[in-house]
Amino acid sequence: MIGKVKTGKSFGGCIRYNLQREQVTILYADGIRTDSIRHTIEDFNMQRKMNPELGQAVGHIVLSWSVQDKNMLTSNIMADCAKEYLEKMKIVNTQCLVVQHHDREHPHIHIVYNRVNNEAKTISDQYQRKRNVEVCKQITLKHGYYLAKGKGQVNRHRLTGADKIKYELYDTISRAAQKTKNWTDLEILLKQQGIGIQFKYKSGTDQVQGISFNKGELKYKGSEIDRSLSYNNLNRQIELNNIQTKGQSQSIESHHEEETEVQELRNRTMVVNILSDLLQSEKYEESPDFHLTKKKKAKHNISQGKSL
Repeated sequence: MIGKVKTGKSFGGCIRYNLQREQVTILYADGIRTDSIRHTIEDFNMQRKMNPELGQAVGHIVLSWSVQDKNMLTSNIMADCAKEYLEKMKIVNTQCLVVQHHDREHPHIHIVYNRVNNEAKTISDQYQRKRNVEVCKQITLKHGYYLAKGKGQVNRHRLTGADKIKYELYDTISRAAQKTKNWTDLEILLKQQGIGIQFKYKSGTDQVQGISFNKGELKYKGSEIDRSLSYNNLNRQIELNNIQTKGQSQSIESHHEEETEVQELRNRTMVVNILSDLLQSEKYEESPDFHLTKKKKAKHNISQGKSL
């Protein structure tokens, strides 16, 4: 299960978006009438007037499950998950509406809640996106829902706003980290793509404790984007790149040395063969005719001696 958190200004627009469609089922409602869209909007707006200074009073959350969880889910189970989620997110004591849309293959529900609670106090949205990730994971593990490995199966084309930027950062930084051999190269490569890096140092030292990335006005800690993008994990990736590059260089150098040794051996063998051929040639030049000529000269010399 994953969640998408948004806030807005208009209950009218949000309620109409969620209810003015054929494939919708109201699963749960608290503190509002659901007999008509007009009454639902009026009830939300009536309570928001208790805190008129809060402009972004509309809370809107989408909870989605994997297609693989489809057989595990009923309307009641999804309604109970919504209540559990809201409690863990500390969105309590306020109006809310939970509806299920049937226009996608994967099961998903929409939660609309009033950020002005029943006591006219504001429900904080600080750190809400981070808490959303933690709560969704808790519920997923608790109920045995499908847990996707990594971010590979997320439908990027359906993302908007901050979520879209966050996944763009993940994809771009991950690719860049696979190519670079030092932090300077990584900074330059990311800067070319509009992404900045900020290091967090231990107080009074030059020891790096963490890392953040920004694109435009949005800024995230590396571990907030994904654990693989924490400073320690990225540093390990850079070190691994260096080891692999060094190993490839050594392999090429070793291969070159082997080729040189083989060539030298061939050269030595060729020289030995040439010398051997020359020796054999000299040996064969001493033919029987050559020895016969030597014998004739010897006999001629002897005969001349006798005559003298």
